[in-house]
Amino acid sequence: MTGERALLKAMPWLVTIGLFVLWEAVCIVTGIEPFILPRPTLVFETSVQFAPQILHHSLQTLYTTTAGFVLGVVGGALLGIAIGASKFVYNGLYPVLVGFNSIPKVALVPVLVIWFGIGTVPAIITAFVISFFPIVVNVATGLATIEPELRDVLRSLGASKLEILTKIGLPRAMPYLFASLKIAITLAFVGSVIAETVASNEGIGYLMLSASSSYNVPLVFAGLVVVAIMGVLMYAVAALFERRMTGWAFRGSDLMT
Repeated sequence: MTGERALLKAMPWLVTIGLFVLWEAVCIVTGIEPFILPRPTLVFETSVQFAPQILHHSLQTLYTTTAGFVLGVVGGALLGIAIGASKFVYNGLYPVLVGFNSIPKVALVPVLVIWFGIGTVPAIITAFVISFFPIVVNVATGLATIEPELRDVLRSLGASKLEILTKIGLPRAMPYLFASLKIAITLAFVGSVIAETVASNEGIGYLMLSASSSYNVPLVFAGLVVVAIMGVLMYAVAALFERRMTGWAFRGSDLMT
């Protein structure tokens, strides 16, 4: 049992190492040019060479992503509660939210530049907008899972709508909220990088755009790897909070046992 648990913990590392080894082997065997697909070893060398620049721009991207994500969590949770608790709010706002979410977020960046100029603000707002919708939907869905029979029983016992919402609805929605956070944090990185490639002079998106303009493809891939690492770390933090806050909602998930 201990060996199986150790293997489960090692699986992400083994798969990641295997993918990098396969990537390296394909580049060596095919002889593909580095400006098309650089080898992982070359990407690593470039990361070490440009470490100060990568660190500076990655911290900027982490800041804008985190700020937009926090705004998305607060705004999305509050609006999700309002939508899930009221049929009037649901019927009035949900179609509008679906329509707004259908707009490509990259199309919003030029508008944000006109309003706020080039810099940090468009990246934060883009991260907020792109991470906002999943949180709203999941929180509203969590509130909607309260059985009508349970509501009727609670009302017959004298519980008010507010008490049903706070004591039953919100705890029921917590697993949905934390599940959406793991999705939203990765989307927030997408939003930040998109905005940085269009309307910023800092961040990983700006670094990748500058590197691609000079055909420094290994640096572009180094930026991609850094974004992937930050996304995995933030996802792990969200998953840790999910386990701590909603561990009671987890069940066995191995279908082969």
